[in-house]
Amino acid sequence: MKKFNTSPISGMQELTPAKQAIFDKLKNEIAGVYHAHGFLSIETPIIDRTEILLAKAGGDTEKQIYKVVKTAETADDADQALRFDHTVPLARYVVEHENDLTFPFKVTQIGRNFRGERAQRGRFREFYQLDVDVIGRDNLSVAYDAEVIKTAYDAYSKFIKAEAKIRVSNRKILTGLLQELGLSAKSEDIFGVIDHAEKVPKEKTLAAFEELCLSNNEIETLTKFMAINGDKEQVVAGLKALNITNEIFTLGVEELETVLGLLEMQGLKGTAIGDMLIVRGLDYYTGTVFETFLPEYREIGSICSGGRYENLASNYTDQKFPGVGASIGLTRLFSVLGENNLIDLEAEKPIDLVLIPFSTQEYSYTIELANKLRGCGKSVDINFTDKKVGDKFTYAAKIAKFASVIGGNEVETGNIEVKNLETSEKLKLEDYIR
Repeated sequence: MKKFNTSPISGMQELTPAKQAIFDKLKNEIAGVYHAHGFLSIETPIIDRTEILLAKAGGDTEKQIYKVVKTAETADDADQALRFDHTVPLARYVVEHENDLTFPFKVTQIGRNFRGERAQRGRFREFYQLDVDVIGRDNLSVAYDAEVIKTAYDAYSKFIKAEAKIRVSNRKILTGLLQELGLSAKSEDIFGVIDHAEKVPKEKTLAAFEELCLSNNEIETLTKFMAINGDKEQVVAGLKALNITNEIFTLGVEELETVLGLLEMQGLKGTAIGDMLIVRGLDYYTGTVFETFLPEYREIGSICSGGRYENLASNYTDQKFPGVGASIGLTRLFSVLGENNLIDLEAEKPIDLVLIPFSTQEYSYTIELANKLRGCGKSVDINFTDKKVGDKFTYAAKIAKFASVIGGNEVETGNIEVKNLETSEKLKLEDYIR
């Protein structure tokens, strides 16, 4: 009987070794793709000053952060909290180390973040995010917007085989549209209505616009705007048909055309589409924004998202460091993919080989052999228990792909067989190593 409640706190992921092996494999595959695209790896502290974390945060972020409570005074007794994403700490990092960095700074961060929101199915309080960002000094080509989207696509395509749709927009487009309509003062509310439009009936969206006291012509224009989606040619034509002359609007359309064109050039025509319903909720996005969905599994929600931010570092410096980033929330993704049988949670065994010495007399040889195999890149466990050989094979089958018994004859002759625990096929050791 338990003396305490030993279950993890709600919203915290805790996996069995077999599932952890799959999770780690996916994480390493994504990291490998990021590296292949030329992104440099860094880590920022999990704990940071609260004023840094909240400098550009909006909405309920302040209510969701985990504060760090110290039991004794330290030299640095500033108000501290756990980071809730990678982007805000990255802005601080760039300002702190700008003289040691090469720009454009292509960077990846992989690690845990924390948000004290209500835990629910597929939503966690502690979660791994795998980010790629490109930071420029003074300016940054919009071509990098397409690069981070393509990098993220290549990463999640390593293990997600279902069709994906990357829905891309640009916040300048809606900002310029609202300026031309004289609705800038209501922009935050209108962004919110559009952001939720897919989740509610059309009538409710129209009612929300009416509650904002918009005219029929304004609602009609916004409705036409929200309906625009498709490939580069379709979206650009649809946006130009709105006859908006605002400079910010025009710039946003040009940037979106460039990004979609670069993605189509890289084989993503039909996968990457323009979609004016994508506005993204975080305050710091200023240009390109995107969300990635699996059309056959819409209930999963976004599997990857991100966008362009021009002014994030302005809270910490007078220097201008524009950036663009993409993020894969692997903890949530791993959970929902498993629930929908889109990854095989039983396929991986964390250990390559279990060596089973027949008696204590074979310990020395077995240990030497294990070290040799580890030097060849194999993960090797040795079963030192005094159980029967059959029980040791049962143990091995739960954690490993292969097993081998080391008895006196094996020690004497060096002829060792390796058994495949799934097929019962036997291999010579030298063939196994190959």
